[in-house]
Amino acid sequence: MEVDKQKLDLESKSAVETLTAGSADDSRMDNLPPEVEEGNIEYKLKLINPSACRFEHLVTQMKWRLREGHGEAIYEIGVEDSGLLAGLNDVDLQASLHTLRRMAQKLGATITILRQRVVSDCQVDKKTACEVLVRKVPDDQPFIDLKLAVLGNVDGGKSTLLGVLTQGELDNGRGRARLNLFRHLHEIQSGRTSSISHEMLGFNSEGEVITSGDTQKGCLTAEEICSNASKLITLIDLAGHQKYIKTTICGLTGYSPDFAMLVISANTGIAGTTKEHLGVAMALHVPIFVVVTKIDMCSNSMLLRCMMQLHRLLTGLGCKKVPYDVQCIDDAVTAAVNFNQGSICPIFQVSSVTGENLDMLKKFLHVVPPLHTTHEQEKLIQEHAEFQIDEVFNVPHVGTVVGGSLLRGIVREHDELLLGPSENGNFKMVEITSIHRNRSPCRIVRPGQAASLSLKEIDRSVLRKGLVLLKVDLEPFACMEFEAEILLLYHTTTISCGFQATIHISNVCQTATIVHMDKETLKTNEKATVIFHFFKHPEYLRVGSRLFLREGRTKAMGQITKLTPFIDVAER
Repeated sequence: MEVDKQKLDLESKSAVETLTAGSADDSRMDNLPPEVEEGNIEYKLKLINPSACRFEHLVTQMKWRLREGHGEAIYEIGVEDSGLLAGLNDVDLQASLHTLRRMAQKLGATITILRQRVVSDCQVDKKTACEVLVRKVPDDQPFIDLKLAVLGNVDGGKSTLLGVLTQGELDNGRGRARLNLFRHLHEIQSGRTSSISHEMLGFNSEGEVITSGDTQKGCLTAEEICSNASKLITLIDLAGHQKYIKTTICGLTGYSPDFAMLVISANTGIAGTTKEHLGVAMALHVPIFVVVTKIDMCSNSMLLRCMMQLHRLLTGLGCKKVPYDVQCIDDAVTAAVNFNQGSICPIFQVSSVTGENLDMLKKFLHVVPPLHTTHEQEKLIQEHAEFQIDEVFNVPHVGTVVGGSLLRGIVREHDELLLGPSENGNFKMVEITSIHRNRSPCRIVRPGQAASLSLKEIDRSVLRKGLVLLKVDLEPFACMEFEAEILLLYHTTTISCGFQATIHISNVCQTATIVHMDKETLKTNEKATVIFHFFKHPEYLRVGSRLFLREGRTKAMGQITKLTPFIDVAER
């Protein structure tokens, strides 16, 4: 067994060395890849007493890197542009950090030292390289906002882990930490999540966690967490049981998370819906990392067996990921910096009862950068507004309120938008009277942000999940039929015209029938161009949107290629 463990460690290390800057367990760092002009990572050999002109140039350069990283940048001090780690002595390193701090203050940013590495440990001339996180909240935002979806099999410890992270108190071993996350009585009684719940995890400018159960400031409200945070992560707790798979898929497609956390129990390993959740996340191109929980409940041999199963799953043909076992804080920083490359999959081993390795997970969440670049964000802002509705509810003395996410454009208070489509495919003009985000009032919503909108004089009976709010300039139309290219991931036999399945497209979830195919039958791992017809009512769709199809064990994924207006279908 010890030989197997050594073999597993060697395989993981050799795979990750191609993505990271050497082994985190060593007291030295190997050379880094050459500096890239784009992106949010900047190499600086030294920053010692720059002239006024040079200082302004450095500030402009930092502003560019922050813009590329959507408010976050990584500075490697003591590193040449080629990636060579030259290092600095203590005097030069402190002078460089002082200059970096001045640059950040000029822009209203803060710096946090992530790690230091000894390049030369000679007693006479010791040289050190330093990695620094520079963070500046964009001027048009109160904080950097990310969304994290939590996946995994039932009884894997998802809700308990979120309770520990957001409340700042360890679990008692019987699920006390998860009680505040449940929304229904039957969830408390069974201990199993059946609905989608949201929790907030904040980080201040120093990288410290801001939780609702802060021991120094007392119990913090959501408004206080938001006001004190420079980075806020919205944790979306999804259901793990097989009978709630529809709810889980709706959470992934409708909320558009920046990344996902797959939670696996160490004492049960890869079981139940674990593979299915991983497959859905990868089909939707959501970056994913893994957290192995309950390591305090199992033996070393059981944990090793679970890790070997996980490595085989991640490196298999369906995933082709590079597993990276996070064993220290330095590993967590390395994983976060390289996470957006797409191929790396960090793996954490934690305990919600003893708190073991939770600091590594928090460090990773603090450093991990936003998924979208500033250029992509600005492009979405320039488009016409499109707000998708995920929830509908009544608020006393306020009226009808809809909750959801803004995909593109900007929505402000008192904007007039088109609401639809109705059952006959029409859109109706409505006015937004007020906006709330993170349980606090606000005046504007930007792409990727979740919000609750109060609508003026609207009958709740006409509202449902799957509707959208659109700018009038879009001239939208509803669709009852659409064409898509699909890849059949799994089916026991073959499918053909007349096959019915549940279709997930963004916040749309409805049964559809295949009315036409470019081939007679479709088998597993085959592609086809098909035409779907919705079973109940028309929906608003966009060409290029991803779709996910499910019916029992049958799974397929694809992309919309053509839309047929509802009027044309009705005339036929």
